[in-house]
Amino acid sequence: MFERIEASTAIGEDAAHCAHCSYAATLLVAGACDPHDVCVMAQSGRRIERFFKRHPQYAESCLRDEFWERRAIAARYAPLAAILSLVRDADEAVRRVVASRLAPEDAAVLMHDPDREVRITVAQRLAPGQLLKMAGDPDYMVRVVVARRLSHGKLSRLIDDPEREVRKTVARRLPAFALARLLDDPEVEVRRIVAERALPQEALRLLDDDDWLVRLAAVRQAPVDAVRGRLDDAEAEVRRAAWERLQGAGTREQK
Repeated sequence: MFERIEASTAIGEDAAHCAHCSYAATLLVAGACDPHDVCVMAQSGRRIERFFKRHPQYAESCLRDEFWERRAIAARYAPLAAILSLVRDADEAVRRVVASRLAPEDAAVLMHDPDREVRITVAQRLAPGQLLKMAGDPDYMVRVVVARRLSHGKLSRLIDDPEREVRKTVARRLPAFALARLLDDPEVEVRRIVAERALPQEALRLLDDDDWLVRLAAVRQAPVDAVRGRLDDAEAEVRRAAWERLQGAGTREQK
């Protein structure tokens, strides 16, 4: 019984859509749209998407629609020149679509958008020369994206970032010779990454780290002579790694 009621309700809604749709006399009559599947007037994002995918030429006319989802989907299919007017749209979902479609050099207009997802999208697409302008963004995820894309020469701008995830990204991307400033990072996770990538003389400074995983990574990177001091480490894994490193060095010397 309930299924019949729901079905009749849906049919009634679809009929109402068609009654107020400007395409009813053209597309509907020609079988080019379907209120149950391909419908610009539906409250269903999937049906709206199917409509614009089939008829992208009508997207521009819906960029001022009252329904935010209709505007957002229309913005995916409308000409680029037409969606520029939506950079100040009231709905963040619409602005995200705009940010994803603008040319990298034009995306800067949204770098200070109030929505973090919009700014993340901008940071992913912004022209390299403008990325540094977002290095001070108040949201750490925006800065993480910036750190992933900045050139090595500009990454030092984020070495002292207050957020651990940003510094972890920096530690993964900096050239090994530039990791010295992160050797004393207060976060263990950052020092672990540094220890795994550090040059031998830098890794030497991490052999006495309080964290055993940092010491383990340092044992694998530090000069062989310095590793001997970790044979009595409190952690078995570190002692084993030190012993294996020394054994490997001895074997190579014999050859």
